[in-house]
Amino acid sequence: MGQQEKVATSLAGAVGEEIGASLAPVDAELARRYPGDPGTRQPVHTVYVPGDAFAAGTIRTWGDAALAALDEHAPDAASLAAVLGLAEDLAGPVHDRVRAKLEREPIEDLRVDFEDGYQGRDEDQDAARAARLIAEAYAAGTAAPYMGIRMKCMEAAVRDRGIRTLDIFLTGLMAAGGLPEGLVLTLPKVTYAEQVTAMARLLAAFEETHGLAPGRIGFEIQIETSQSILGPDGTATVARMIEAAEGRATGLHYGTFDYSACLGVSAAHQASDHPAADHAKAVMQVAAAGTGVRVCDGSTNVLPVGPTAQVHDAWKLHYGLTRRALARAYYQGWDMHPGHLPTRYAAVFAFYREGFEQAAARLARYAGQGGGDVMDEPATAKALGGYLLRGLDCGALDTAEVARLTGLTRADLERFAAPRRGDLTASAR
Repeated sequence: MGQQEKVATSLAGAVGEEIGASLAPVDAELARRYPGDPGTRQPVHTVYVPGDAFAAGTIRTWGDAALAALDEHAPDAASLAAVLGLAEDLAGPVHDRVRAKLEREPIEDLRVDFEDGYQGRDEDQDAARAARLIAEAYAAGTAAPYMGIRMKCMEAAVRDRGIRTLDIFLTGLMAAGGLPEGLVLTLPKVTYAEQVTAMARLLAAFEETHGLAPGRIGFEIQIETSQSILGPDGTATVARMIEAAEGRATGLHYGTFDYSACLGVSAAHQASDHPAADHAKAVMQVAAAGTGVRVCDGSTNVLPVGPTAQVHDAWKLHYGLTRRALARAYYQGWDMHPGHLPTRYAAVFAFYREGFEQAAARLARYAGQGGGDVMDEPATAKALGGYLLRGLDCGALDTAEVARLTGLTRADLERFAAPRRGDLTASAR
């Protein structure tokens, strides 16, 4: 090799050192506020079951009811494709995977509801029972990957009741062997950041009482009021809420109907694709970006029940709303009825399978620095890796087919999907 030419510089080393020292607080703040996605599995939905109705067999009951609906209203791939407009090459794989999913894991995330959906007369006993049943399900291997409760909000009229229910539930889990890894809590109807701080301090007190690691218990913030999006000073309140959670916020869940009603949207037009909903979720998405807090879409109240034609109409609506949300990077939503499960999974599986080959080819080219008709950036490689991982997690894709088309292992995909801040290029290469 020939002798390398000496490169000249003009700045003294002390200049860079001074700049580094001056930006050290900023570096620390970026790392604290924007740690990036946690890299854990995100469920494709959250199912809400009233606390007085939740039972040991709820998950299997929902799965069986969903299978029965599929058998009655779309018993084969062709009939499902005709209802949802699936491409011919997708129909078979999607129908087969939907059926397998409903048999194996019908619910990915279940929330026992002690707020709007709860009509029970003995909340103490229902909360204690929820803790016992969830602990037993995790011990038996029959639990959903994620389970927990939605308590009442921090407003004065129901605050004490909500705190007591949460205490009974968490105490019951501890008595049954400890908090499960998949524990999720939801704080509804949050209006002020101070309510989020109160929740964080409540959980810190519980951790201290039981000798748990600080920060062990996280929670979701439910966005159901206009004040949670825009404060009286014109700021995005939801961004302040994430900070107020003191590192415990795991998700922002959009409440379709409470939020719509808060803005005066008439009942006939309250839906997750209303412009008011789009605005709220866009603000939530920007506020959460990079923080590790995930955004969840709302639900539809149109239930797939009744004669086949009526079920098909409800399925088309739910499928379309789910596909719309996925395209907007809202990878999770609410499901309120067993009949929503077939179209939830059909939409999710179609979304990942129809883009699978192109995403795999682009990531393979990027990883091998090969040619192609698209020049991808490291940030796009991150998105491609995340897309494939989400497809694997929900069951839309198989490990073997992803490895065959990309030449990459799951660990490789995870490195692409979650590079260190400021090191996209290095970690992607």
